[in-house]
Amino acid sequence: MNTMDGKSLNLTDDIISKLKEIIPGAFTEDKINVEQLKQILGESINTDSERYQLNWAGKTDAYKVLQTPTTSTLNPSISDSINWEDAENILIEGENLEVLKVLQKSYYGKVKVICVDPPYNTGSDSFIYPDKFSETKEEYSRRVGDKDEEGHLMKEGLFRPNRKENGQFHSNWLSMMLPRMFLARNLLRDDGIIFVHIDDNEITNLRLLMNEVFGEENYIQEIVWQRHAGGGNDSKYFAVDHEYILCYAKNINSIDKLRMPLSQNDVAQYKHKDKHFATLGPYKTKSFLRMRPDDPRPGLQYSIKCPDDSEIFNEWKWEENSFLDALKEDKVIIRKDDKDRWVVEYKLYLNSSDGETKEKVPRSLFLNEARNSQGKQALTKVLGKANIFNNPKPIELLKTLINLGSTHDNNDIILDFFGGSGSTGQAVIELNNEKNGNRKFILVQMPEKTESNTEAYKAGFKYISEITRKRLSNVIKQIGKSDESQLQFEKKRPQGFRFFRLSHSNFKVWRSDQITNEDELKAQVELFKSSHEDNVAELKFLWELMIKNGLSLNSKVNTKAIANSTIYYFEKPNISFCFGQVTDAVVKELVSIKPNLFICLDSSFNSEDCVKTNIILKLQENGIELKSI
Repeated sequence: MNTMDGKSLNLTDDIISKLKEIIPGAFTEDKINVEQLKQILGESINTDSERYQLNWAGKTDAYKVLQTPTTSTLNPSISDSINWEDAENILIEGENLEVLKVLQKSYYGKVKVICVDPPYNTGSDSFIYPDKFSETKEEYSRRVGDKDEEGHLMKEGLFRPNRKENGQFHSNWLSMMLPRMFLARNLLRDDGIIFVHIDDNEITNLRLLMNEVFGEENYIQEIVWQRHAGGGNDSKYFAVDHEYILCYAKNINSIDKLRMPLSQNDVAQYKHKDKHFATLGPYKTKSFLRMRPDDPRPGLQYSIKCPDDSEIFNEWKWEENSFLDALKEDKVIIRKDDKDRWVVEYKLYLNSSDGETKEKVPRSLFLNEARNSQGKQALTKVLGKANIFNNPKPIELLKTLINLGSTHDNNDIILDFFGGSGSTGQAVIELNNEKNGNRKFILVQMPEKTESNTEAYKAGFKYISEITRKRLSNVIKQIGKSDESQLQFEKKRPQGFRFFRLSHSNFKVWRSDQITNEDELKAQVELFKSSHEDNVAELKFLWELMIKNGLSLNSKVNTKAIANSTIYYFEKPNISFCFGQVTDAVVKELVSIKPNLFICLDSSFNSEDCVKTNIILKLQENGIELKSI
């Protein structure tokens, strides 16, 4: 029999176990032997204290925050979800550092693309940063402030304005970002990609931080996005039209190449048809001239005969044999231009030889992807009211990024843990609808209070997370209405999302820091006569244990009712739960289901140790491990 500690993944243990696999000789008596590690790696280790690195006040403490596991969980809210049973998408309300820790066991190495739009640290925005790392629960409660009537932490407790006058202005922002980026990297697949929006305020520091967390070798691009054009005439120096999007890979060697779909404007250029249309589709033409006088290639210099038997000598794009083959296949055109001169062009077809539509190489300058104003317009259209959220990212921009890093038919997971108004979620929903795709999103948004003088508050939104949920709900409903009126969309996948809230554990947590004398010890022992909090719905127990055993948040729950108990079971992983009485009938059904692991409450045995022992032996005989809480 095993018990559970109820904590999230221990990142230090995870790193050590990986290091053991790679360099077992660096360990002595199960501890890292630094001198031995130096000896094994030789000159690859830099012990010079004056080396190039990113340092800031509070960095060590930020790593402590990262390394501290959480006992928090996610409680499901079916009533706030859309199409719960069939939904593949996930919306989580909660502080994103805690949520990222909670997600480690369920989504470690499973996310294909991360798109995040963190605070830009402009001096006027507020965000959480770790400013205390060793405190009791009571001290924490006093520091973060009271909860409101709905149980949300008050904004004045959760958020600290990070003013430029602050002596640790950049340090605070870096301390906020480091643990989140580290945890995000854990969630990425080996071929995963992260896109981080930022502006001039922190682009330099973010690049260095990402190099540290992801490795400089996994840097892909610093994309420059033109967020708006025009205006800015009152700027003192320059009118700033752009922001940045940093792109990193989890493992650059696992990514072959990045390509993006052709836009409607791109496709519109393919106007012409020929005998290859059935397989290659329409075509457009481009000049066959190489036009590289700085790099002459004698092998590409030859004469081409024109229809009037004249010849044109030049340097061309292909060698002569390749040109002649293309000419025979009618894939080259020799014609006269509007000045009555012979020109040679080759045909570019919309489809490749296998019939698939071609893709294009992304450019590092996003000049025509979308403007910031389009993000505002899209949100206004969905909510029916303007100015509900500041600076939502344009949907088309996010679609471009998601298309770059994932495919529509591979069940790819897209994560955004700075969810904001839900733009990333809307982008995924629309992409799925356009190609009947099966991408899934996980969005995380803080229950940040809206200010009473804002349009959001006046429209009835108390929290930013309510805007997120309303937007996604409306998008799904609007697409549903559109699909109903178009028969060709009848077979599209159902859209929806499951909604969860970050919560304290439903199980009691042993607090050794609260014990200073014998009376307090007795009080803790008395408290732990039952392992769980009173009056907790089975659904909350189930989902907490599912998450802490690595099941995904879109898992389908199978149930089997036995008298006053219910067995919840899953096939992948092969695990079952029961929170009622574990009777002989329950055991018989478990033997029939044959899970590898069965988890129940200690209270399921009515404090009868003999009964519990017999059940453990019976299950063991049938290859079923039992864990009790």
